[in-house]
Amino acid sequence: MTVELLAGVLLGVGLACGLVLLVAAWTGWRPSLGWIGWPAAWVQSGAKARRRLAATVFVAVVVALVTRWPIAVAAAGALAWLWPSMFGGAKTSRLQLERLEAVATWTESLRDTIAGSIGLEQAITASVDVAPVAVAAPLQRLVGRLRSHVPLPQALAGFADEFDDASVDLVAAALILNARLRGPGLVGTLSALASSAREELDMRRRVEEGRKTLRRAATIIVAVTAIFAAGLVLFSRDYVQPYSTVTGQVVLAVIVGVFAFGFVWIKRAAVGKDPERMLGDVDQFSATNAGDRS
Repeated sequence: MTVELLAGVLLGVGLACGLVLLVAAWTGWRPSLGWIGWPAAWVQSGAKARRRLAATVFVAVVVALVTRWPIAVAAAGALAWLWPSMFGGAKTSRLQLERLEAVATWTESLRDTIAGSIGLEQAITASVDVAPVAVAAPLQRLVGRLRSHVPLPQALAGFADEFDDASVDLVAAALILNARLRGPGLVGTLSALASSAREELDMRRRVEEGRKTLRRAATIIVAVTAIFAAGLVLFSRDYVQPYSTVTGQVVLAVIVGVFAFGFVWIKRAAVGKDPERMLGDVDQFSATNAGDRS
């Protein structure tokens, strides 16, 4: 490889990276822990991350041996690594719906227990034994905080943080206000919140059905595009020969950037935007102290 060719390839890679960052900035995308890179994912998910990394390396090596195009290698590796994050949202959405339904069921159980004229802390502790599986672990940690003499408002704020859901924040906020003010009407409030959570659960299920169709369409588009490109490379080498030049790599980088923009748009459309949490920006310790002083 000559110096001119190497410089052209590096410029192409830089252009592709710039286009991807431009698309990410324009769409407002912010990386979560799963998107930051393989070291964090390796620590978080262990064997699963190692299998994902091995698949990424395998795809990149195969593309490198077949094409010898740096842009194609980078694009194939990125697609292999990001595939679960971009097109694997169905399982995450299903778990969110299950947890929301569990919170609604727990709210109804807590309401019935409080109606028996016992205190809120005692009702929370008693609800552990009959709590749905999806909410059992966070509820056990909530009870553990209470037994460690953590103030109830602060413990409830930590309970809501584990779910990271606006609907759960409504239930937690009602319980926090009651824990601070010790006023009547908690049973009626919990009844209204449980009904509201059921209605939102039905709405989210209808929305999720539409997103499933979009996810399937996105997967088909990406798979057909990848198979078509692989077919051209394997069975029509003369047709793709111009991409072996420096100019061809620059053009390929532009094409990759366009597809990256499309994939990011599809991802955003398929996932949607969650409602903003009302307790997400509240410092638990400060909020608890403020409530105690009021």
